[in-house]
Amino acid sequence: MSTKVVVPRKKRLSEGLTVTQKVFIRSRNGGATKIIREHYLRNDIPCLSKSCTKCQSIVVPDAKNELPKFILSENPQVIANIGKHYVVVDTNIVLLAIDLLENISCFFDVIVPQIVLDEVRNRSYPVYTRLRTLCRDSDDTKRFIVFHNEFNEKTFVDRLPDETINDRNDRAIRKTCEWYAQHLKDYGINIVLVTNDRLNREAVKKESKEQGYFTKSLYEYADLLSNADEIKELIPNVDNYAESKELLPEDKSEVVFPEYYQTSRVMGGLRSGVLYQGNVQISEYNFLEGSVSLPRFSKPVLIVGQKNLNRAFNGDQVVVELLPESEWKAPSSLTLDSEHFDINDNPDGQGEEDEFNRNGAEAVISDKQRRLLAKEAINAQKSKKVQPTAKIVSITRRSWRQYVGQIAPSSVDDKTNGIQNVFVILMDKCLPKIRIRTRRAQELLGKRIVISVDSWPENYKYPLGHFVRDLGDVESTQAETEALLLEHDVEYRPFSKKVLECLPSEGHNWKAPVKLDDPEEISKDPLLPKRQDLRDKLICSIDPPGCVDIDDALHAKKLPNGNWEVGVHIADVTHFVKTGTALDAEGASRGTSVYLVDKRIDMLPMLLGTDLCSLKPYVDRFAFSVLWELDDNADIVNVNFTKSVIKSREAFSYEQAQLRIDDPNQTDELTLGMRALLQLSIKLKQKRLDAGALNLASPEVKVHMDSETADPGEVEIKKLLATNSLVEEFMLLANISVARKIYDAFPQTAMLRRHAASPSTNFEVLNEMLQKRKNMHISLESSKALADSLDRCIDPEDAYFNTLVRIMSTRCMMAAQYFFSGAYSYPDFRHYGLAVDIYTHFTSPIRRYCDVVAHRQLAGAIGYEPLSLDHRDKHKMDMICRNINRKHRNAQFAGRASIEYYVGQVMRNNESIETGYVIKVFNNGIVVLVPKFGVEGLIRIENLTDSAEDAVFDELEFKLSFKPKTGDKVRDVHVFEKVDVQVRSVLDPITSKRKAELLLV
Repeated sequence: MSTKVVVPRKKRLSEGLTVTQKVFIRSRNGGATKIIREHYLRNDIPCLSKSCTKCQSIVVPDAKNELPKFILSENPQVIANIGKHYVVVDTNIVLLAIDLLENISCFFDVIVPQIVLDEVRNRSYPVYTRLRTLCRDSDDTKRFIVFHNEFNEKTFVDRLPDETINDRNDRAIRKTCEWYAQHLKDYGINIVLVTNDRLNREAVKKESKEQGYFTKSLYEYADLLSNADEIKELIPNVDNYAESKELLPEDKSEVVFPEYYQTSRVMGGLRSGVLYQGNVQISEYNFLEGSVSLPRFSKPVLIVGQKNLNRAFNGDQVVVELLPESEWKAPSSLTLDSEHFDINDNPDGQGEEDEFNRNGAEAVISDKQRRLLAKEAINAQKSKKVQPTAKIVSITRRSWRQYVGQIAPSSVDDKTNGIQNVFVILMDKCLPKIRIRTRRAQELLGKRIVISVDSWPENYKYPLGHFVRDLGDVESTQAETEALLLEHDVEYRPFSKKVLECLPSEGHNWKAPVKLDDPEEISKDPLLPKRQDLRDKLICSIDPPGCVDIDDALHAKKLPNGNWEVGVHIADVTHFVKTGTALDAEGASRGTSVYLVDKRIDMLPMLLGTDLCSLKPYVDRFAFSVLWELDDNADIVNVNFTKSVIKSREAFSYEQAQLRIDDPNQTDELTLGMRALLQLSIKLKQKRLDAGALNLASPEVKVHMDSETADPGEVEIKKLLATNSLVEEFMLLANISVARKIYDAFPQTAMLRRHAASPSTNFEVLNEMLQKRKNMHISLESSKALADSLDRCIDPEDAYFNTLVRIMSTRCMMAAQYFFSGAYSYPDFRHYGLAVDIYTHFTSPIRRYCDVVAHRQLAGAIGYEPLSLDHRDKHKMDMICRNINRKHRNAQFAGRASIEYYVGQVMRNNESIETGYVIKVFNNGIVVLVPKFGVEGLIRIENLTDSAEDAVFDELEFKLSFKPKTGDKVRDVHVFEKVDVQVRSVLDPITSKRKAELLLV
């Protein structure tokens, strides 16, 4: 097949120009197809500068009949030798320095050409969303606009014969600068093109006498600013080295990693099946070991050692090549973390330990690492757990983001006040140290700082990055909370002005209509007559203590035929959050609310979450109701869905509801309804368990906060009451019923949730442990078999053992995920843990965006209102699902990290002896779980014995034998063993992280 392009020609239309391009595509059989493309140009696209009087007269309303807002300041920043100016950025500046563009101390009036926006979207979607947010949320400080140069007849450029796409795009950016320079010349505003592309800058210099605009590299532009020293500190490392003579590093080859394969070789290898693509996961116990799950392999492929990991970060999408069978290995039985490894490395790459790196390309790991890996190779030969190993030959997508860490004190030269190389140890122990250059090394010691990774050249042992900002002192509550939010990519900034403008103008004074047939109210809300008035129902809510964002409420009423009317009423969030609004976009981006020990990060503004949508008692609220008729056996006779108006009679905590149900003196209708709900929920749960639903566990604890000082008080294991199960069962029933309804209505795009069965290989190690130590086994033929086998894992002498096995089983399970129905066949919809064929999330729209989509689809399914095209488009639904899966997972990790931090604070002055359980045994330590605090910690071999070299690890018996420090008799420690441990909170001097330190008693 061949293609011939005919040079484009322009044609004047009544409303602007059109560019017509003919393309002839020749097929294999000799035929030719003519394709004509027309690109329409306009003459009414404004510059969006407030100083411009020309564009005010040419603007026209958009599709929403709104005029564009003029954003750029009439009095922009003044800098030396240039004066008042606007900045135009190219694609590489955006990709390289998005942190700087977001910084409130520079880049105040910025023009983003459309061609740049498009290129950024194609190369990095996360950066694209950050750039779009900058443009969307422009305010008095930061003013970013997108200029549609590709549709402006004055700035559109044709691609010249033999011109590359990149060269054409660079020329389009220069044309945009030229037009702006001429357009704003009369207003005394200059244009500065900031680009690190040397050829682009040279092209501008050739044209500059005529075109009248300036060009600077990022470093040159920063050097002109009044706060130059502060801004240059934040410039990405690669730009520093390239641009600054002052910053020339002592660049000697530290280490030589293998070169990545060329794109053509990678693509060919993937097609031919000799290369494989997947996401690398670095072991949480050994940072020199990763794994990649591949569809054709029953077990993950191991990546062992720095050379084979080849500069990959945890979560990167990589391409791997299998190693010879002679190099296949078993998973490591050693624990290694990046925080305490090679702590004396010199950030300038000139230390003694770097000598091995200069002796040749093959020297990638230190002698210490070689000895450890050699020991592992010997153990692997004795083991039957050999797995295929591979090496990373290409990284197709980086998972790089902003990271939180602290400067390693050992890397700081106290005698240097100028710029120096230092190491930053990241909070994520799976990641390597980052090398940054900074003037503020001594000032930043003892601080939590944010850094970005810039590059990892093949001749550098560690990645290069740059300082972004300082969060505050280590262990200060504000710094630690912000750090964990950043680490888990939780959006915590206040809602923008555009988002808040979408809220009801009445604010907290908004009220549901008294009458649903009131003409005045119907004129405001034409859909009001479609609502059902359920304010006569005895409805109540049951939630955790202190809950203010009440998503759900329930009621039960005996029917004349002896059956029960049961209602689940969910906050009608979609009445306030409409598709296509800034409010909806923000909710979709955040994906979920995040619950920390001391605060809640809302998905939606507080006005909605805690007031107008919240089903508070004693006030009328809009709801989306699921109404069933159930018989005494909790079987569904029929189900109905309706938008409604309700009035909750009471808001109970779980404990308050339990006390009311159990009180025989309470005989009112509301209490009788609650008792009926409890009895029906017991039957619903038994049906689920009979069908094979899993009853899993996690080591959850609750931290009590002092109401006056906000200091953590005590830690307790979460207790579950019958009312917890009551609410859970009816929420599950509602979710299942809604899932069936929306799938029937929208079989290709219904928002659903699935839980895949875990492969048997996930349970191999746990089953070997159970078989060897307890003569027990977990069956995996079905969820019912798994549930029954978990019930049989009982130790008569230890009541907690069954919970421990359930906790460890949970970690072997696949994660549940959101998906749209067109992505899988119906059998794959199944939720393994709940033992149901179809499931969704509908019951928490205040805090989950999945539920918002499900509400809209249900409204469309019952004919309440048409469904937006956004939720009927497979591609858009796929984007939504990917984002909320990631955000949901991050929210869970952030919540756990918050509990871990506050548990550490509680234990600071409470050293104690507690009961623990050994859950992992390594060559050089054991991992112990302490149920009381819900924490687990590694006890290293050096803290168990003074003779670490004499310790014996028996991998087959899951046993570590050693001579304790306080005795002469050898002690054997097995997995599942119940042990007493001394628990105390310590601040690691290297990582500045507070964690529970466990010592075997």
